[in-house]
Amino acid sequence: MTETAQTTQPILAVNNIEVIYDHVILVLKGVSLKVPKGGIVALLGANGAGKTTTLKAISNLLHAERGEVTKGSVEMNGLRVDKLSPNDLVRRGCIQVMEGRHCFGHLTIEENLLTGAFTRKDGRAAVQRDLEGIYAYFPKLKQRRQSMAGYTSGGEQQMCAIGRAMMSKPSMILLDEPSMGLAPQIVAEIFDIVRDLNAREGVSFLLAEQNTSIALRYADWGYILENGRVVLDGDAASLRDNEDVKEFYLGVSGAGRKNFRDSKNYKRRKRWLA
Repeated sequence: MTETAQTTQPILAVNNIEVIYDHVILVLKGVSLKVPKGGIVALLGANGAGKTTTLKAISNLLHAERGEVTKGSVEMNGLRVDKLSPNDLVRRGCIQVMEGRHCFGHLTIEENLLTGAFTRKDGRAAVQRDLEGIYAYFPKLKQRRQSMAGYTSGGEQQMCAIGRAMMSKPSMILLDEPSMGLAPQIVAEIFDIVRDLNAREGVSFLLAEQNTSIALRYADWGYILENGRVVLDGDAASLRDNEDVKEFYLGVSGAGRKNFRDSKNYKRRKRWLA
C-alpha cells in the first residue's frame, strides 16, 4: 500500500480514539489508523500494548467488558459506526475473529460455519453456495465438516473461525492474533489463506499480531502500538528495514540476531521514547 493509497477514502478509519475501562482505566490514548479498501494492515506490538482493545473498539464489543470509547470516532466507508451494535456492524460488512478462535465446541464444523450466515437474508441456496466456497479455501474443514469443533486441532479451529466470519459476506475482517498457539507451518498456511481471501474476494483485513515477522511479510502497511499509543507506522517494507523495529520487535540488531541474555542492556533507545 502506497502513501497515495493511504490518502484515498479508506474502508476503515479510526480517528484519535480513547478507551477507558471501568470508568477509570485509560487503555488507548489517541489511537488513529486507516485500512484501505482491499488492503491488509497489521496492528503490531507486545502483549498488553492495546491491540485487542483497538479491535474491540472498532467492532463495538467493549461494552461486554465494561469498556467504552470516550473520545474520537470510528468510520466505515465514510460513515460513523462506533455507536452501532455489533450486529449492525456485521450487517454493514465488518466482523471480528476473536483471539483464541472461540468456536462452538459442541457444534460441528459445518454448523459453526453456518452460524456465520445468521445476518444474511439472501436465501438458503446462496448460503450453501458460499459454504462450498469456504470449503474450497479450507479443504481440511470439508474433511472434518461433521466433526465436533471442540475435538479438532487448533489450526482447524482457527480456519473454522475465519471461515465462519467469511460466511457473513464481509468487506472487512478484524483478525485477532491468528498465530496464537499454532505451529509455524500452520501459521504460514493460515496467512496464505488470508492473502488469498484478500486477493480473490477483495476482503480488507486489520490483523492484530505479536508475530511481527510474519505479519509484515503479508501486510501492506503496519502500525506499532505501545502502552495504548501508536508509536510508529509505515509500509511493511520500510518497517521491516527500520532499525528500531528490527531490534525491539524482530530480535535483530545491526550486528545480527540479538542475544536475549543481554536484553536488559540495550545500548539503543527507542526513538519514540527519547
